[in-house]
Amino acid sequence: MARKISFIELLPLLVLSGLLFPGTVKFALSTWGIASGCFASEREALAKLKGGFTDPLGRLASWVGKDCCKWRGIVCSNLTGRVVEINLHNPYVGDDLSGDLKPGQALGGEISPSLLDVKELNYLDLSMNNFEGTKIPRFIGSLKQLRYLNLSGASFGGLIPPSLGNLSRLQYLDLSNCFAKTSQNDLLWLPGLSSLRYLNLGAVDLSKAADYWLRAINSLPSLTELRLPNCFLSKLPLSLPFINVTSLEVLDLSNNNFNSTSPRWLFNLTRLVCLDLNSNNLGGELPDEFANLASLQELDMSQNSYLEGRLPKSLGSLCDLRVLMLSLNGITGEITDSIDGLARCNDSKLENLNLWDNGLSGNLPDSLGKLKRLRYLQFGQNSFQGSIPQSIGNLSLKELSVTHNRMSGIPESFGQLSTLAAADLSENLWEGVVTERHLANLSSLEDLDLNKASPNISLAFKIAPGWIPPFKLRYLNIRSCQLGPEFPTWLRNQNNLKTVVLNNANISGTIPNWFLQMNLQLDELDVAYNRLTGEPPTSLLFIDDQSNVDLGSNLYEGPLPIWSSNVTSLYLGDNRFSGPIPPNIGELMPGLTDLDICRNGLNGTIPLSIGNMTNLTTLVISNNYLSGEIPRFWSNLSLLWILDMSNNSLSGPIPSEVGFLSSLRFFILSDNNLSGKLPSSLRNCSSLDSLDLGENNFSGNIPAWIAGSIPSLLILSLRSNSFTGEIPSQTCRLSNLHIVDLSHNSLTGSIPQCIGNLTGMKLEPTDADTVRYEGLLTLVAKGRFIQYGQSILYLVNSLDLSDNRLSGEIPEGLTSLVRLGTLNLSMNHLTGKIPIHIGNLEWLETLDLSSNNLSGPIPPSMTNLTKLNHLNLSYNDFSGKIPTANQFQTFNDPSIYEGNVGLCGIPLPELCPGDEKQPESPDDGGGNSESKDGDDDLDYFWLFLSIGLGFFVGFWGVCGPLIVRKSWREAYYGFADRMKNKLVALVASQAG
Repeated sequence: MARKISFIELLPLLVLSGLLFPGTVKFALSTWGIASGCFASEREALAKLKGGFTDPLGRLASWVGKDCCKWRGIVCSNLTGRVVEINLHNPYVGDDLSGDLKPGQALGGEISPSLLDVKELNYLDLSMNNFEGTKIPRFIGSLKQLRYLNLSGASFGGLIPPSLGNLSRLQYLDLSNCFAKTSQNDLLWLPGLSSLRYLNLGAVDLSKAADYWLRAINSLPSLTELRLPNCFLSKLPLSLPFINVTSLEVLDLSNNNFNSTSPRWLFNLTRLVCLDLNSNNLGGELPDEFANLASLQELDMSQNSYLEGRLPKSLGSLCDLRVLMLSLNGITGEITDSIDGLARCNDSKLENLNLWDNGLSGNLPDSLGKLKRLRYLQFGQNSFQGSIPQSIGNLSLKELSVTHNRMSGIPESFGQLSTLAAADLSENLWEGVVTERHLANLSSLEDLDLNKASPNISLAFKIAPGWIPPFKLRYLNIRSCQLGPEFPTWLRNQNNLKTVVLNNANISGTIPNWFLQMNLQLDELDVAYNRLTGEPPTSLLFIDDQSNVDLGSNLYEGPLPIWSSNVTSLYLGDNRFSGPIPPNIGELMPGLTDLDICRNGLNGTIPLSIGNMTNLTTLVISNNYLSGEIPRFWSNLSLLWILDMSNNSLSGPIPSEVGFLSSLRFFILSDNNLSGKLPSSLRNCSSLDSLDLGENNFSGNIPAWIAGSIPSLLILSLRSNSFTGEIPSQTCRLSNLHIVDLSHNSLTGSIPQCIGNLTGMKLEPTDADTVRYEGLLTLVAKGRFIQYGQSILYLVNSLDLSDNRLSGEIPEGLTSLVRLGTLNLSMNHLTGKIPIHIGNLEWLETLDLSSNNLSGPIPPSMTNLTKLNHLNLSYNDFSGKIPTANQFQTFNDPSIYEGNVGLCGIPLPELCPGDEKQPESPDDGGGNSESKDGDDDLDYFWLFLSIGLGFFVGFWGVCGPLIVRKSWREAYYGFADRMKNKLVALVASQAG
């Protein structure tokens, strides 16, 4: 009887037959009871897996029928028919979490343990789905055949199961962004993955492994790609006993919070192709050992603000480098050596060079033109100077940025960059002329930025009227360059324009009809600060939902124009528009977010339709001739941030409805005819930074609730009103307050003793403070009215309580306001002495204590006020000698001290006790000057006589005998020759 042949015995034959005759295998498998292409047990396991999922979009609709190998995402072995791959990656989302993910596109639910019945599964991808915080199943660690596991972006919960460490055959593991919520994980399970070649744990919190993560990684000898960005690692060891991961080609440790220098073990990873250490706290200089990484193609060490020093020359030896990112660091010096080194490569592969926002300086080297593959060049936010190198025209750049430098020259070769799509040349010191040659071959150019915030014009466009550019711009931003006097005709064929900024370009006349008839679809038109006249270009089409129109500071006149309804920002200030604001403006332009129509000749009342602009954040209607009462439509404008109605003829009270403006930061009503008391509803405007109600007729007490309800207040100006009562002591709680003007009211009582608590007048402003100001503010400083703009208000510290009825003494605490620049307490009833420590106010420039009842001597510490340039102590009861040191030497106007009968000394004519004669004032023209001049003349006579006699005696005493006696001359010169010869012989012997 013949022995029954087993399947195992036939397996080698089947393999060979499968290679030659695939049909043989199919016949054999069916003979042993395998359903066509799918085992029944695996089909059932997959069905249970599907049953555990939620699948709103029906992505698993194909999972029906007997042949599971044909189901979507399932791959079976051609040899055994077993399921070896399950790929359920969400196709609607990219691996970088990009894409338009919508509800129902992602699988959810639970992963069924039936997966364990798929015995030969070696590939499992469930990435970019949404398992809504369910835990990663522990049983995945029992899928011993797995070589590929991807659970990235799948919104699991809990921790990484330690059982994953059992997957000794695993070569690819991606758990990046796999958790919906952050939990602290360790890496104790990692050394078991001895076959691992790819590991990505990006955005997984590994803070528990901060002390040993590198040792755990070093146990994976086959690893070629390691990605641990944003893993809260915090500690970067500077050394390792030995390096076991020498096969690493990709290393990404970005966005951790390392606080060290560059570790030396990095430079033993000589196979590295990509190194990403961006967004850490690495410090020190870039090491020369980068030369060891000869295979490096991508290096990103950007956003390490403690990196400093110069670019190492060794970077120039990395000839395979394609991407070099060193932006947002503290690197200084010139770049010539590094660029020259890269240029010496036979075939430099550098494509992307980003040195943006460092402290680099010097000229850009001409060797840049030898980096033939360079496509992206980012040199912005440095201190480069000089011209763009002439060799720039040799490159095939796509993007060029040299913004915010000190560069001055644009060469004609710039016009040879035929592949350049975007050029940002803004905020430099360009000078000279731009002609057609500078733009001649820029056939790919779409974005051109020549913006300059400074109004000084040093660059002029001189382009022939008939010239037709080779490019089609989408974005054009030219500010503070000479384009005029006529509107630039070279824009005639630029019918792709979306953004047009021709600000401060010396353009006169009208915007031509050909520009209005180009059928442009704009998102911004900015022609402010020119001399344009005629009809405003309201016929232009704006298609973007957030479009900007700025015609400010021109010569437009006539009625205020209305624009299309999708214009959201409208700036028409500083023109000659007249008549009333259109009453239906809020109905025709309800989507406005910013409306600025200040400095025109508008009259009439404020239209009620403005209340329909529910998205309004900025409303500036100041410096017009508007009258009537302030409307009561404010309940609809809860987003309003800036409200400036100053310098009009508005009357009546502030309506209580302003209390609905909960987002208001700047409330400016100065220079009107408003009256009444401040409404208590104003306390609801708790975000106010500036409250300016000066030059009105408001009355009553200054509300104490201002301090409690508006804690962030920076500016409080109530000058020239009719406020009465005392200054609330609660004002001292406003710790940010640094400009206080309560002058010209009828306030009584004393200056609060707590005035020294105003820490806003003690602290140096930060960079963040510079963006917290809008509008203009007029103050009295240095004896005159000064109008401060928003760009400088953060530097102003002023306390003006003048022209009230205040009494009592000046509080000693006031001398702790060390950043105070202006102090004006004049025209009150103050008594007592000037605080002895007033010299602590070292930043004080203006001090006015005139017209009070102050007494005693001028404190000696006042001579420490070295920045003081305006002083008025007149009409008090001061006594004693006027100081003469430091700044007081410049205060030679007697009116500064007049009305103080007890004062004596310069510049007053009264002698102080003990003075024999009055010293002369610097500008004194009295009788003592003649005597003094005579004494000076005599002193000069004896000085010059002594010099002359000394020269005569010295010269003739030494040179006279040599001139008169020949023998003495010969002896002297002979002696000089002998000494010379001896000295030469001595030097020669020493050299031998």
